[in-house]
Amino acid sequence: MKKTLIAAGLTALTLAAGSPAEAAAGIHWGPVKSTNGRAEADVRITPFTAETFVVYGKLRDRSPSHCAYIRARFHYTGGGTGWSRARTTCSATSFRLSSDGRIRRVDVKVCLYANRKTSRCYVEKITPEIIANWPQ
Repeated sequence: MKKTLIAAGLTALTLAAGSPAEAAAGIHWGPVKSTNGRAEADVRITPFTAETFVVYGKLRDRSPSHCAYIRARFHYTGGGTGWSRARTTCSATSFRLSSDGRIRRVDVKVCLYANRKTSRCYVEKITPEIIANWPQ
């Protein structure tokens, strides 16, 4: 999925090499939606150089019959993967999903959630190369 840059996105490109205060502000990735668009996460990430990588933002649900679900799968630089704890909401809430170390890629999964089951899931793969190749 191609991302459109806005003013905040242009600023985010400089954060990877910026100061600790800038790194705390994070990189605005943008919306990640379920396949039908009823569950949506506005995603921000820390730079890939961070010792503990964090995916955070706001999770929203626009469906009266389902809730929204988000989970991240971290691909570690030393090998192996690990899942974050899942977060769900039936309205809107903030989320924070963190890794156990440095990573080379994160997969952000957003789904509808009802009766302890997920559906209409979409997975966004985020890598440092994608961010480095954003239009300037």
